[in-house]
Amino acid sequence: MLIRETELFASASSPDRFPRDGAPQIAFMGRSNVGKSSLINRLLGTRGLARTSKTPGRTRAVHFFRVNRRVHFVDLPGYGYARVPRPMRQEWKGLVEAYLEGDPGPDLSILLVDARHPPTDLDQELWDWLAAAGRPARIVLTKIDKLSRGRWAAVTRAAAAAFRPEPAPPIPVSAVTGDGIPALWRILDPACERGRSAPPGTEPLVTPHPQGEGHHRERQRHRA
Repeated sequence: MLIRETELFASASSPDRFPRDGAPQIAFMGRSNVGKSSLINRLLGTRGLARTSKTPGRTRAVHFFRVNRRVHFVDLPGYGYARVPRPMRQEWKGLVEAYLEGDPGPDLSILLVDARHPPTDLDQELWDWLAAAGRPARIVLTKIDKLSRGRWAAVTRAAAAAFRPEPAPPIPVSAVTGDGIPALWRILDPACERGRSAPPGTEPLVTPHPQGEGHHRERQRHRA
């Protein structure tokens, strides 16, 4: 996809704030500090669009980034960070479940797993849920640049074998070096083109993120 414009469209802390403008939605999910925001920034060629933090568990809302005014990249709160108070973890869990179970929900879910570590029980639980719900999903291994290239194939096979039902081969990527990004785009492009397309001029049912509160728009020509 040729990226011409990106913006933080909405930060939803409750389901009634989820966009319902008919645009296709690509959801990125995974454990805290797995690299969701960095990967979104790399895919869209826009530094700082999705905010990154060295402190896991900082994402407390579902962030919708609108691309070319026709598709949403969705950054879901991370899970599995023990230092987050339990009531907050439950609140985030409810928010994520409301999004995944909702209508329209994601056209494609990207489950991110840190390539340096085996998938966790929480990763498997989320994969099980996506499979049971019939949601199209793929597994992406992040931070592959932290491993030697000689290990990439073995790590990818091991990650696939760790999930049941076994998925299509996971895609190893690096938001730092760009390795694997073209392969990931080959998965994302069809999802961006299919699904629900909003009629021209359709107004969203949420208020776009206001200027001065992290709103960011980039006009660019970028072939991911």
